[in-house]
Amino acid sequence: MHVTVDGQKVPAQPGQTVAAVLHKVGRARVFCGIGVCFDCVVTLNDIQDIRACQRIAVDGDDVRTRS
Repeated sequence: MHVTVDGQKVPAQPGQTVAAVLHKVGRARVFCGIGVCFDCVVTLNDIQDIRACQRIAVDGDDVRTRS
């Protein structure tokens, strides 16, 4: 399974959160990990303001982090 992070295709494991995928490739900004803060907010499949720590990655997801 793979997701695209800022234009780069990266491997992901079934059941892994988007935040975990981002952490693995060095792009994560996770403070609380339980959805309380907004540190891990990304654009996911063209939907803005998704908390990466609360979403399970799906094969083919397109994730854009804030620069």
